[in-house]
Amino acid sequence: MIRTSRRPLLLAAPALLLPRAAGAQGSWPDRPIRWINPGPAGGAGDVISRLVGDRLSARLGQPVVVENRPGAGTNIGMTALARSAPDGYTVGLASIASHAANRWLHDTMPFDAERDFAAVGLIALVPNIVVVPPQNPPRDLQSFIAWARGLGRPLNFGSVGIGSSQHLAAAQFGQITGIEITHAPYNQAGQMNTDLIEGRLDVLFQSISAVAAMAQGGRMRPIAVSGPERVPAFPDLPTMREQGVDVTTTGWFGLATPAGVPEPILARLDEALAASLQEPDLRERIIAGGSVPRVMRRAEFAAFMRAESEKVGAIVRATGARRG
Repeated sequence: MIRTSRRPLLLAAPALLLPRAAGAQGSWPDRPIRWINPGPAGGAGDVISRLVGDRLSARLGQPVVVENRPGAGTNIGMTALARSAPDGYTVGLASIASHAANRWLHDTMPFDAERDFAAVGLIALVPNIVVVPPQNPPRDLQSFIAWARGLGRPLNFGSVGIGSSQHLAAAQFGQITGIEITHAPYNQAGQMNTDLIEGRLDVLFQSISAVAAMAQGGRMRPIAVSGPERVPAFPDLPTMREQGVDVTTTGWFGLATPAGVPEPILARLDEALAASLQEPDLRERIIAGGSVPRVMRRAEFAAFMRAESEKVGAIVRATGARRG
C-alpha cells in the first residue's frame, strides 16, 4: 500500500511543398517551429528539448523555439499543444506523465492523450536509480528489503510528484514486495535529495542526472537501477530485476504534435528525429544527461504509449493514488 502524505530559446535544407493548414498551400517549414516542454526550465525534459530541438533545427532549416509551460503534472503544456493549430509549427514533449499516468490520476482531463495528439517518435528512456542514505546499513536491494521489513513503520520516500516515474517505480516496488511506503511529493529535487542524505527519507527512486554526482561522491548510496536494463552512468549497478524484484517502470520522453497534422509533415518530422538520434554527438550528450537515447518510429511509438498507459493504470488503481 502507498499513501501520499517561459523561457524561449532560438536554436539555429530544402523545403518540401506541403499544406500549411486546411485549404492552404506553402512550403514547410518556412518559419520557426515552437517546441512546448510541459516541464520547468532546467529539468530533464528541458535538457532533452533543447538538445534535440537544436538538431531538428539543423535538419529542417528553421529555428526551433523551446517554450517551457510547466504545471499540473504536464497538463498545462500538453493542453496548449493539443489546442495548437495542426500545421506542423507546434510540437511538444510527450512523457510517461502526459501520455500514461495523468488519465488515471485526474477525475477530469483537458485532453485525450490518444485522440488529441499524433505520435512522432520516442527520444529517450529516463531510468531512475534507487538510492539510500549512506549511514543506513543496506548495500544492495535484498538487504534493503530485509532492513525495511524490520523497521516497524512504513518506508518514507519522495518524488517530484504524483504520477512521475519516480513515484510509479516506488509504488510498483511496494506492490511487489508488500512493503508499506509513504509518499512525500516535492517541488524541488534539491530539497528531496537533502532530506535523503540527512535521513529524513529512507529511499529515493531518483533520476540519474539529479543524483549522479552525489552518488558517485558517496553522499548517497546507489543500490539498484529502476528500469529494464543497466545504465551507462553506473555500468556495475544491477537492475532491480537482476536482484529479484521485477520493477521495470522507467521514465521516457518522445515527440508529439497536435492531432490532424498533415501526413507528409509527420513523416518528415519522424525522419528528422530518427536521423538526429543516430548522431554520435547527440547520443553522447543525452547519455551524459542521464537518459538513454532510443529510436522508435511513429507507429511503434504510438503502440508503446498505449501499452505504457495500461501498465501505469494498473499501478495507479492498485495504489489508489489521485491528483483530484
